[in-house]
Amino acid sequence: MQMHARPARPGLVDGSASVAREGFGRLSPNAPNTSRRRKPLLLRPLAKPVLFVVCLLPFAWLLYGAVSSVYGVNTLGANPAETLIRATGDWTLRFLCVTLAVTPLRQWFKQPALARFRRMLGLFTFFYGCVHFLCYSWLDMGLVLDDILRDIAKRPFILVGTSALLIMTPLALTSFNRAIKALGAPRWQALHRSIYAIALLAILHFFWMRAAKHNFAEVAVYAAIIGTLLGWRLWTRVRPRAQPAASNSSTP
Repeated sequence: MQMHARPARPGLVDGSASVAREGFGRLSPNAPNTSRRRKPLLLRPLAKPVLFVVCLLPFAWLLYGAVSSVYGVNTLGANPAETLIRATGDWTLRFLCVTLAVTPLRQWFKQPALARFRRMLGLFTFFYGCVHFLCYSWLDMGLVLDDILRDIAKRPFILVGTSALLIMTPLALTSFNRAIKALGAPRWQALHRSIYAIALLAILHFFWMRAAKHNFAEVAVYAAIIGTLLGWRLWTRVRPRAQPAASNSSTP
């Protein structure tokens, strides 16, 4: 009577024990688990909280300087009020540039995850713009409404800056998913394209403000950045239309 050998269980004889299953279909501890691959840094849950803290650092430093100046510790220079007004305006423009840079960087470096930070960066642009206007209204105009309104009407660069902030307000108020559903995607996108007008008004505000002292070095830098970002958007819109026209003209 011959004894038939039982077929060897896969994974016990051929050295592939790491793929043997245990229990009700669970992988053994030695099995490679592809679902546990590390997420890219931009997709990790901590990415947004870290960015939030980083975006608050300029405000925290300026707030520390303002409080210190009240107690006689000079960290903001000879004119703390002017420093606060200028610095908050500078950070508003910087955050505006970063917000506009998200889409080009996302496409240039093939990092779609960058899009998840655009809303936060846009809201911080609005936040620093509000702080900038508050510093002007409080430290320069003493929160006297009549004086503020007269000064806005009298000085064009303040009128332009205030206009940019007013246009930015509906963008901040409609930056949430419910607003997108309520407005509908086409109308929401049309509204948020006004950020291009905001960028032009912001650089004009900065130019007129620096024109009094004939200091245009920083203005040129920001103008070049904004011009590049807006020019890239215009190019990406015109290029797809130009290609079919060129192909049609080349056909016999």
